[in-house]
Amino acid sequence: TQTAMGGRLLKKWISAPLRELDPIRKRHESVEELLKNKKVRKTLNENLKEIGDLERLISRICTGRATPREVVAVKTSLKKIPELKDLLNQLSVNTLRNISEQLDSLEKIVEKISTAIIDSPPAMINEGGIIRNGFSPELDELRDISLHGKEWIATLQQNERERTGITSLKVNFNNVFGYYIDVSNAHKNKIPDNYIRKQTLVNSERYITPELKEYEDKILNAQEKINELEAQLFNEIRSLVANETEIIQKDAKLIAMLDCFNSFAQCAEEYNYVKPFVDESNKINIVQGRHPVVERILDPGNKFTPNDALLENETQQIILLTGPNMAGKSVYLRQVGLIVLLAQIGSFVPAKEAHIGLVDRIFTRVGASDNITAGESTFLVEMQEAANILNNATSKSLILLDEIGRGTSTFDGISIAWAITEYLHENPDIAAKTLFATHYHELNEMAELFPKIKNYKVEVREYDDKVVFLHKVNPGRADHSYGIQVAQMAGLPLFVTNRAKEVLDNLESKELTPYEIKKERLKKLKSEKDNQISLFEFKDDELRSEIRKMELDKITPLEALNKLSELKNKMRKDD
Repeated sequence: TQTAMGGRLLKKWISAPLRELDPIRKRHESVEELLKNKKVRKTLNENLKEIGDLERLISRICTGRATPREVVAVKTSLKKIPELKDLLNQLSVNTLRNISEQLDSLEKIVEKISTAIIDSPPAMINEGGIIRNGFSPELDELRDISLHGKEWIATLQQNERERTGITSLKVNFNNVFGYYIDVSNAHKNKIPDNYIRKQTLVNSERYITPELKEYEDKILNAQEKINELEAQLFNEIRSLVANETEIIQKDAKLIAMLDCFNSFAQCAEEYNYVKPFVDESNKINIVQGRHPVVERILDPGNKFTPNDALLENETQQIILLTGPNMAGKSVYLRQVGLIVLLAQIGSFVPAKEAHIGLVDRIFTRVGASDNITAGESTFLVEMQEAANILNNATSKSLILLDEIGRGTSTFDGISIAWAITEYLHENPDIAAKTLFATHYHELNEMAELFPKIKNYKVEVREYDDKVVFLHKVNPGRADHSYGIQVAQMAGLPLFVTNRAKEVLDNLESKELTPYEIKKERLKKLKSEKDNQISLFEFKDDELRSEIRKMELDKITPLEALNKLSELKNKMRKDD
């Protein structure tokens, strides 16, 4: 978004998606229209950038805290409204045309602010210089006095000399008497009747006139009066703007809505989003869906793998998703949830096609967290989340379960996960569309027992005891979780992962290793590890010491190759 109001509204839309079909479709139509009209969208973007935070500005104006710059910002923002209206009138969608009709540019207020306040006023009222010349005759006179006081005194002095014939007459100023007319004793007989004696000196006398006294008051108090008058005039303008609060707030909401539509259209073009088809059905069908966040943050060269998703209350209500860690199960769950959410806030979605049956709520049981201060374990928090879902979901809901039953014994966990899945399938009131990612492969058997449960897996390939993640979701069931391979990738010691494979083989064959055999195997594994020759074994102190002494910054490539050859020959001798 380009405006502060648009940013706040976008957050509000994301946190409270729509649940009624008509307003969702109106938003989609508006976004589609703006997407088609790139030129209009670009010009809208440029105009929106110049609009201030009208909601915040008008609240400050109403509370009497707005500065001159903030009042001018209101004017600048309102001046953009006629341009926005002209642009929107070029479009055909009713929602956008209604925005144009409802926007009020408040031309009289704009004109008043333009006439009264300069374009770049100071930050604070008491700094002065806020009101334009020509707006207030009284203020103009005071400014003229303040700026041209010396000129007036010089003119008065010249006029008095000519009128009285006293060529040595002077108009001066001191802090005690203020302004006065100084006449030497030689010209006492020429003093006019309107001169009032103020002070007698040895060689001269000082006088004042009513005209000089009046002007003295004006000069001495001019700046103070200017500040008072400017503050008064500014407050009057601020009050006039405050009277239009309701209209300005309405304008702000309409501009925010337009900003969001424009943002959705811009994202649709830049990120290749499509218009979803939204209806009242119980079906979610996404073709080549993508995660809107993950696809934007992937390293250059890494392309996001899109996936389909089909959920239907009548035939495919629950998908059991299995596959190894790091294969992308959680991303798949989240992308389906986010695509539904984006569709119901009025945005286009990251997919090739999307048919979204209206969802009343999205429930998630994702991640692991505890609440230690309340004495709640990770497992208890997980069960509380599951309970919230089962107690509040409806057949129109979307449920995303990323593991259920962890944090307790394996059989307990499988039992709870099975019972929850069965409850969601069998209870018609909460037979919600559900994506359930799990490592409990035993749950795959449910697909044979319950008609609306389907098995899906995330594809992987094994290569030389390593796992290659394909990030592709297809029907079927995963045979392994590949947890040991992932542990190996994380850097667990080879002894641990080798022993884990052995234990896994025993568990899968339901055999127990006798203690003596286990003891012998541990010794064997340990001796194999000790016999491995490594450049960095702790026993090779001599080689390690020699490598430490090498100053890599100071040797040439040729010297480095020679040194490497020398180390290799030493190792051969050790062999």
